[in-house]
Amino acid sequence: MIDKELLIPASQMDSSAINARTRRGRIQMLLLLLACASPVIASYFAYYVIKPAGGKTNLGTLVYPAQEFNPAWSTVPVQGKWTLLIARPAGECQIKDEKCIEALFLMRQTRTAMGRESKRVQLLWVNTDSKPVDPEVQKAYDEINAGLQVITMPVDPQLRADFEGWLNKEGAGQQIQLIDPSPAKMMYFPVTNSPKEFAAMKKDLEKLLKLNHKGESL
Repeated sequence: MIDKELLIPASQMDSSAINARTRRGRIQMLLLLLACASPVIASYFAYYVIKPAGGKTNLGTLVYPAQEFNPAWSTVPVQGKWTLLIARPAGECQIKDEKCIEALFLMRQTRTAMGRESKRVQLLWVNTDSKPVDPEVQKAYDEINAGLQVITMPVDPQLRADFEGWLNKEGAGQQIQLIDPSPAKMMYFPVTNSPKEFAAMKKDLEKLLKLNHKGESL
């Protein structure tokens, strides 16, 4: 009986063997890449898709896709930092203005509640009318004691218009907005004086800080 393999040209056998080895090599390389990338994929999936509490965040509203922040809008660097931001006119933000003070207080307390991780979070107030900040407000919510920095709107008309559009997109203009280290807006929170909602906001931020360190510069 003639061995069937003898009927197969040597060149064809060599080609088949090479193709088989190539396929195995590609599969092994793909598995290796997946193994290396799995932490990044898992982090991204948790970051943008998985929401705590059975399909929902604790309090914040996720922004998807994240909205890129133009560094030219701010005199304070936001890249490499987690940033909680509010936009309010200084002329209307007096010490007796409960709505404005509640927002500042909530931001300060949330950052403080991060404990050892608080240095990873900065607070930014966009002064939308460029008027002087009330001295009493400035004293209570300064950079040293509260970690709050104040910036004004860009002078350039186009930059200002773009920034205003970014701030108010999806109705987030009066909310506390969270910028990730990339930097991009990826979540926003309502201003609240509810202890329960404060705890929920704290949990959202804690979860993000725990899962994501990529791109940070401390």
